[in-house]
Order: sequence, then structure tokens, then C-alpha cells
Amino acid sequence: MRARLACTAALAVAAVALALSWAAFVLIRYELTHQLDLDLTQAATVAVQQHGDDPPGVLAGQCRYLAAPACTQVVPADPARDPRAPADAYVLPVGPAVREVAAGTRAPYYTATTVDGQPARMLVTRFRSGVALQAALRSDGVQRAVSQSAAILAATGAAGVLVAGLLGWWVSRTGLRPVTRLTATVERITRTRDPHHRIASHATSRHRPDEITRLGDSFNTMLDALEQSVTAQRRLVADASHELRTPLTALRTNVELLARADRLTDAQRDRASGALGRQLRELTGMVNDLVELARDEEPQALLEHVRVFPLIEHAVAAAREHWPGQEFSLTRGPGVTDALVSGVPARLSRLLANLLDNAAKFGAGRGPVEVHVARGPAGDTLELSVRDHGPGISDDDLPYLFDRFYRAGAARSLPGSGLGLAMARQIARAHGADLTAESLHGADGGGACFRLTGLVVLAA
Repeated sequence: MRARLACTAALAVAAVALALSWAAFVLIRYELTHQLDLDLTQAATVAVQQHGDDPPGVLAGQCRYLAAPACTQVVPADPARDPRAPADAYVLPVGPAVREVAAGTRAPYYTATTVDGQPARMLVTRFRSGVALQAALRSDGVQRAVSQSAAILAATGAAGVLVAGLLGWWVSRTGLRPVTRLTATVERITRTRDPHHRIASHATSRHRPDEITRLGDSFNTMLDALEQSVTAQRRLVADASHELRTPLTALRTNVELLARADRLTDAQRDRASGALGRQLRELTGMVNDLVELARDEEPQALLEHVRVFPLIEHAVAAAREHWPGQEFSLTRGPGVTDALVSGVPARLSRLLANLLDNAAKFGAGRGPVEVHVARGPAGDTLELSVRDHGPGISDDDLPYLFDRFYRAGAARSLPGSGLGLAMARQIARAHGADLTAESLHGADGGGACFRLTGLVVLAA
């Protein structure tokens, strides 16, 4: 790319330099020739004025010398009227074209000729009726000046081409330096598979960003997202490995214990079998949660129009069956019953179930779980809140509440994998909404409240 850019810039500048040199050469040649033609015209005018009645013959024949004035001669249209004396013989070449000008059948003209072996410029024009006038001047001085100008302009053009090549190389090297850094960074990332590298930009380009600087900034933004993705992936693998180690160890212990069932009593075998079943269910649930969390967005083919309130009613009813000792209350605002949103019913049900299970787990025996759904302030979105009356969320735990496998200090003694709230937020964001949590230490009854906001209503 650098070579192509350098060649393109060099060719462009070289073409301009050569075009200017050629134009200057043509202009110089024209001006010098035109000045010689003016001198010939002036000499012919003077000859007509001074020798208007002279017979055919040579009027002035000294133009063989460089500094001599123009040589002139009069030529009749009829060759029979040519002078017979050798002294009056013509010094300039006489051809049919000269006779035609004398006869009036051809217009006056300028032409190049030779006089005594020397280059000359000649004018042929009417002298009087039936007679033509030839005037000639040495032109080797003009030709020499034209040749010198051509040499100078050719040297100038060659120097221009060389300078153009150097400028093209400098422009390509300077202009493509950010692209070189970008390429080097990409190659380094490809080689090391480390997305921590970034494209460096000069301070001046920060104040006046160009296309290359914006490209570098965009690439840095992409690297930021890639680094975050890789970090999240590594953290997920590490956390999953840590969390799976304990249930797998327990499963292995119970399997080994049941392998020696002949040494166990019936009660011991029942306890081991029950523990094995529970651990298998917990492990299956954790693996399913991990699979769900690996999905960043909902497939478009699964989206459909969902009537939200019946879905919430079903989720609350399922929670009452799952937590028979816990009271649940459901309230709604106006315009909610028939509200439709675009989403995946199964995923929205999973979000609601996770929120209700979390509220029931921490608020068990301390008060009802209050579920309220209403329209947003503008009326085009739905807002859902799930509140419990448990111990609430500590300020230290609140920033990490939605992290995968994170479990608050008060939750470590309770069943669960620490994936429920992370999955709930991911489902919410996949549906264009947001899930937040707040602790209600100062509110009546205390507890915690989770709010789902931003579900866009399609129709009512």
C-alpha cells in the first residue's frame, strides 16, 4: 500500500511537472518564432515602401550572415519575367508556391528554408499585382534558444520527477505511519492472542483527528470490547470450574459410597441415594444456568408478542406452589392487563422465577413478597418491582450482586449457585430492559427491591 501510494503521488506530481515543462517549451518556441515572424513582416513592409516599382530580382541578399538584415527579393508570377543577368539571380529558393502567391491564388505564408546552408525563416507575400515578395532571416539563433530552453526544461522536468518520487515516498511513509502501527498491533495480537495492546496516537492528532486517527480509536474500542469479552469468558470458566468442583466431589463420594452398598445399612443407603439425587439436580441446574448465560441475546426467530401480566400471574402462582410457606401479593396499575411486549415467553418466565425465588429465599417468614407491575412515566414501557422483607443487601455486596457466581455473605449458607440474578439481568438486557436492585434499610419493613424497567409496550 505504501509503494502504491508513493507511486501514485509521484506519478501525479511528475505528470504536472512534465505538463508544465512542455507547456513552457511550446510557449517559448511560439514566442521566439512569432518575434521572428514580426521582424520578417516589418522587413517586407519596408521593402514594399522603398522598392514598390522595382523589377523582379534581389533587393537585399546579405541574410546569409547572422547579424545581417533580412534579405529580400521580388518574384513575378510568370517565370518569363525572371531576371536574366546572373547578378540578379535569386538568392532565396523560388518554387510553385511562390508563383501562386504572386498570381494571387495563394495566401501569404511563413516557412522554414536554408540560405547558403544556414537555417532561415522566410515570408512570402504579395508585392504588387502579379509579383510576390520573399523576405528571409537567419533562424539558427532562434533554434539555438529553443534547444537550450528545451534542455533546461527537460532537466527541470527530470528534477521534478525525482522530487515527486521523494515527496511521494515521504507522504506515503508519513501518512501511513498510523496504518503501520495498526497493522503491527493486529499482527502482535494475532501472534500473542493478547488483546491488551492498543493503537498509540500522537497528541497533535488528538486535537485534530483525521480518518486514520478515528480508525485507530475505533480499533481501540473494538479491542476494549474484545478484552472485556475475553476477560469475562476466562472469569466464567474459572468461576464455573471452582463452583463445579464441590458438587462433583460430593457426587464422586456418594457414588463411591453406593458402590460399597453391601457394607451400608438400609438407612445409610437411602441417605446416600437421596443426597446423590439432590446433587445431580443441583449440578444439572447449574449446567443449564451456565448454558443460558452463554447466550448474549435472544434469537430473532423466537421473539413473539407476549401478554406480560398473565405471564406474571402464572409465575407468582408457580412461586406459591414452590414456596408454600411464603406469602406472595400481586398488584397492578392501570393499562397493564392487556399490555404486549416483544420477547421470548420462556425466558421472561425464567427471569420472573429467579426474582421470585430470590425474594422468597431471603424474605422467608419475615413478610410477604410484594410484586407490583405498572406503566412507566411515559406510558410506553412496563415496570415490575419485586420486594421482600428480608435482611436487605449490604452496601459492600450491592455493586457485585449481578456478577456470575457471586454470593453475598448472608447467602452462602443457603442453597443456590449464584447464577440466578446474573441470568435475570442478562435476560432483561436481551429484551431491551434493565434490572436494578436497591436495599430498603430505612423503609418500613426493610428488605430489598428489584426493579425491571424499560420493557417496551407494543400495544394495549
